[in-house]
Amino acid sequence: MSIQLPPSAAPRSTYPVDVLPYPVRERLLELARDETPVSAYLYDGEVAAERARELMAALPPWAAVYYAVKANSFPGVVAALAPHVDGFEVASVSELGLALGTGERARIVAAGPAKSVPVLTALVRAEVEAINAESPLELHRISRIATAEGVTARVALRVNPTAIPVTGALHMGGVPSQFGVAEPDVPEVLRTAARLPGLDLVGFHVHAASGNLDAEAHAAYLRWCLDWSVRTARAHGLDLRHVDVGGGIGVAFEGEKPFDVARFGELAARAEPPPGVRVLLEPGRYLVADCGWYAAEVTDVKTSYGRHFVILRGGINHFQLPTSWDIVHNVAVLPVERWPAGCPRPGVADAEVSVVGELCTPEDTLLRDVRVDRVRAGDLVVFPNAGSYGWEFAMHSFLGHPVARRHLL
Repeated sequence: MSIQLPPSAAPRSTYPVDVLPYPVRERLLELARDETPVSAYLYDGEVAAERARELMAALPPWAAVYYAVKANSFPGVVAALAPHVDGFEVASVSELGLALGTGERARIVAAGPAKSVPVLTALVRAEVEAINAESPLELHRISRIATAEGVTARVALRVNPTAIPVTGALHMGGVPSQFGVAEPDVPEVLRTAARLPGLDLVGFHVHAASGNLDAEAHAAYLRWCLDWSVRTARAHGLDLRHVDVGGGIGVAFEGEKPFDVARFGELAARAEPPPGVRVLLEPGRYLVADCGWYAAEVTDVKTSYGRHFVILRGGINHFQLPTSWDIVHNVAVLPVERWPAGCPRPGVADAEVSVVGELCTPEDTLLRDVRVDRVRAGDLVVFPNAGSYGWEFAMHSFLGHPVARRHLL
């Protein structure tokens, strides 16, 4: 059995401390004055709001931005985004409640490959804008629920396309997946949907891109999704009003070129949706990645057979992303001068270290082989770009340590 560890960071060095905005440093040092060891997420809602405004301004008028709540469901972040996006994409009753809590007129679409009857019932009762149906059985369940409730449920069919003729950093369709209906099966599923009462089939959901930093490829992907949807709807007599292209806009890490949102908007505008067709984008990570920081106190610094380990009050039980996504997620070290008198304070200087957590498994490793100027017990190790798939994605219950606290600037 192999152990899943993040890739080596060598020969990188940790970020300088000034990569952390001054208000973030001040708030973290304030938290460090408490007797409880720091393990916390800090979010800046205005950073997320500005990213949303930038994307909205770049897009043509027919495009709508629906924030994928799964990326960061902290209520303060969701509320900060609400005035600057067109709606929300949800995948659970909990996320539905968060979206509805932003206002009576919240626009919502719903996704997920295994929506249970209670989830579907809540979505139908909330009269969401569209439920992205993933299978014939799900269509039947939505129909039965809507009929019992005396309403009509708006549905978009999620499709796993055979192939997407676009180059770039895309995860192509056409591979076996639990997501959506395979393209060859679409005609029969559309016939099924047309026969079911209580359904209004409004269009399609095609989500086949992930982590794409190529603006030109992503614009071509959007145009392809729209063209495919128009052709398919015409061939099957569907009144097309809704095309959901999912998320997939990437976030640049160290050494990568950021996504060119202005260029993306310029190229996307070359598409011409038919009158009455809305095109939805569901960005999650792109909107919130850089609005968050995960900080954990160094509980100990140890040397074992010539290798240095920086041990945190936290780990994959709080921030699992580096291990799960196979990425180098670099850090900054924030010095904390407060330390008990007379107590030894282990540390290392100008050395290569691995940053590990508090769990009883060697897989609790967040960063390997990074060079640090100095780090001591009691300092804070801070991960920037931790605003997406951080707290929500972690193994909170393993070993039962306290979960990371969350704070809004």
